Amino acid sequence: MWTPSRKLLCLAFLIVCVLSAISFLHLHQDLFHLSLLCPYQGLASPVAIVCMPSPPWTPNRSALSLQHLQPLSGTWTIYPEGRFGNQMGQYATLLALAQLNGRRPFILPAMHATLAPVFRITLPVLAHEVESRTPWHNLQVHDWMSEEYSRLSEPFLKLSGFPCSWTFFHHVREQVRREFTLHDHLREEAQWVLSQFRLGPDGRRPQTFVGVHVRRGDYLEVMPDRWKGVVGDQTYLQQAMDWFRARHKDPVFVVTSNGMEWCRKNIDTSLGDVAFAGDGLESTPGRDFALLLQCNHTIMTIGTFGFWAAYLVGGDTVYLANFTLPNSDFLRIFKPEAAFLPEWVGINADLTPVRTRIPTWKRLYGLI
Repeated sequence: MWTPSRKLLCLAFLIVCVLSAISFLHLHQDLFHLSLLCPYQGLASPVAIVCMPSPPWTPNRSALSLQHLQPLSGTWTIYPEGRFGNQMGQYATLLALAQLNGRRPFILPAMHATLAPVFRITLPVLAHEVESRTPWHNLQVHDWMSEEYSRLSEPFLKLSGFPCSWTFFHHVREQVRREFTLHDHLREEAQWVLSQFRLGPDGRRPQTFVGVHVRRGDYLEVMPDRWKGVVGDQTYLQQAMDWFRARHKDPVFVVTSNGMEWCRKNIDTSLGDVAFAGDGLESTPGRDFALLLQCNHTIMTIGTFGFWAAYLVGGDTVYLANFTLPNSDFLRIFKPEAAFLPEWVGINADLTPVRTRIPTWKRLYGLI
């Protein structure tokens, strides 16, 4: 009987090893092209943009993100501060940074109580007993992505602050959209409300719905007194609506606000294409937010509520730009290029009201 020689056995083993190595490299070639931080095209700013190794036509594919390269570990959470839009920003930032650093994200009960009645969020809730016994490392994050946030090594991290910048989570935009999916009853109610709108004496159905969010409330004092800024005024809203009228056929403007009385008095309704649909209840924001999400496009003034409506809707967005004086302290914590997507359209605010609040002697001596 023929018995293979030792040389033949070694050669056969070598061939098998080579073929196995080639097969492995072919199946897992994407793992060798990982890039975590890259510049966003067209954005010249001191912020970092997170980019995962997906091809251009699938920018939100998550199959190659860090959590698939190594098991998730540790416990990360974020302290819930502010109102509805603030906590949406905190939730999305926690989700994105935890994935980027290979950690498990949890939310606290207060955040769950704010967001769960409106959205189908999926992050687990951290019990109070666990939170109180965890040796947290605390980190306050500013409102734009920085490179150091992609190299956080603490296994037990509690974030804080008011992050609401697309630079944190734009690479997982589709995942964020899924997290902020409306409950069916809110979506269906909003769609029914929109279906009742008609245009003109002949009762035409609108071709386009433009959600309008007008932020007022405490900002009427906070912006001029603390930040040397303004809120959206009558002129801005008219310009923003005219921008859409010039580009879309038969639009209807669905107005929501925490100052609906002001909106009814100051927004021009002579063309019959404005609907004051919001209830303005800040304690239960779900209905107004659902209306904005069912629209095709967005007009926002200032604030995170309007940002999130625009970001989740997609479509065209018009926003209030340059709404503070150049020397405002607000610009130390807020970077417009990190707040508004490059493709959004900004209309400059009229700063006359805040300029006239400055004492004459300060203007004379250049102290503004």
